[in-house]
Amino acid sequence: QVTLVESGGGLVQAGDSLRLSCVVSGRAIGNSMISFFRQWVGKEERQFVAGIRWSATYYADYVTGRAAISKDNTENTVELQISSLKPEDTAVYYCAMSNRVTTQVDAMDFWGKGTLVTVSS
Repeated sequence: QVTLVESGGGLVQAGDSLRLSCVVSGRAIGNSMISFFRQWVGKEERQFVAGIRWSATYYADYVTGRAAISKDNTENTVELQISSLKPEDTAVYYCAMSNRVTTQVDAMDFWGKGTLVTVSS
């Protein structure tokens, strides 16, 4: 059974940085793409934030330059750091796994339960 568990969410102030972690169990992440998506509270749409597969990284335009995603294959963990946080970054952040490079929500094979990030102005 594959499980993904996010952590690192919380209440921060605008301009702060935050590091989110995703720990994967049940499958090695080496050949998979691990991505972070976000979903605004009360909204159904999930939006791609960033992803990593092997050494290649992918970012949504709105976080390019202020986000960094990395992984530790030994620990089966992926981390996403976002700096210069804005109130509009407030959302539930989800970790997801896919077997190919994609940013499509429907292509994800597994999801975590999410962690809430609240950015106060």
